[in-house]
Amino acid sequence: MWWESFRDSDYYGPAVAVVAFVLSLIVGAAASYAMRVVAKRVAARTPGGVGGTLILSVRRPVLVFIALLGAFIGTQFVSQIDPYAAEAQRAFRVAAILVVAFAASAVGRQLIDWYTVMVAPRTATSLDEQVMPIMRRILSVIVYGIALLLILDTFGQSVSVLLGGLGITGLAVALALQPTLSNFFAGTYVMSDHAIKPGDYIELQGGPAGYVIEVGWRTTKIRTWWNTLVIIPNALMADTMITNYQGPDPPLNVLVSGGVSYDSELEEVERVVLEEARAVIAENDDAVKSMDPWFGFDSFGDSNISFWVFLQAKDRIGSFVVTNEVVKRIHARFKAEGIEINYPVRKVVFGPANGPFPPIGGNGEELRQA
Repeated sequence: MWWESFRDSDYYGPAVAVVAFVLSLIVGAAASYAMRVVAKRVAARTPGGVGGTLILSVRRPVLVFIALLGAFIGTQFVSQIDPYAAEAQRAFRVAAILVVAFAASAVGRQLIDWYTVMVAPRTATSLDEQVMPIMRRILSVIVYGIALLLILDTFGQSVSVLLGGLGITGLAVALALQPTLSNFFAGTYVMSDHAIKPGDYIELQGGPAGYVIEVGWRTTKIRTWWNTLVIIPNALMADTMITNYQGPDPPLNVLVSGGVSYDSELEEVERVVLEEARAVIAENDDAVKSMDPWFGFDSFGDSNISFWVFLQAKDRIGSFVVTNEVVKRIHARFKAEGIEINYPVRKVVFGPANGPFPPIGGNGEELRQA
């Protein structure tokens, strides 16, 4: 019969291979369509969920895997490929590893993207929004790195020897990148600690001061008063003292000190200073309106009795404006009221000519007259 003669011919194996491949394409297309329908239903039932997106992300890898499987099964019926059976099996395994790695990477990326869009904005911290993009890249590197090791094992390469070499190489790279890694982990600490954030006005101990523009993984950028950009390694940020003028609250205490003559009426000085401080609070938009100024005499100085007046500004910039206005108003009011601020004065008192100290170059009268 023709069937028996066809089965015994050289065309039987390739024909079966073609049929197997075509059937695998049909099955793969059906599976892909079914997965798309299921993904739509899942997405409709759980709005904002990740289930439908995950199903769609593996739809193409499933189609490709089924097609590869059909092609590999078909090759088993082709006698002409028997001498190359080991190579064909190895090629199928490599292709399957790559397809699975692609599917795993796609699933991981979709999960991270979903978390970044749907979950991270609702958390109390912005750390996860900054960590997720890096985790997305690291995940792809890990997945494809494992796939590469499996492929090398397929070709008979010793993975243990390679891992040992990678360990030594990784140690050398870690030592070479020690400053970079130090800044990276310090950046993790700076961002997770939430001590500073963009928009804060900070000052480093013995270093620059300015507004924080960006807190990155390796560096922190601040804009100084001179409108210059200062890039600070995060390792330095983690190891130095930082004054944050925005925290815990933006209002900043302002302390203005001065001094008046010993001949001044102190009650009058207190009244005048408080009046001018209250006027600044009432008229200046940079002053905190809800706080009444404090006043106090501080000490007996060499030439003046020292005093201070205490009030609040809305922020760091406002503190300079408020200080400027308080000093100008107090100075003008002191002039109008006749309250004197002395220059430094030294009073030298000489003893009698025949006192306990011997005269210098005379009988002492000349020194006293001088």
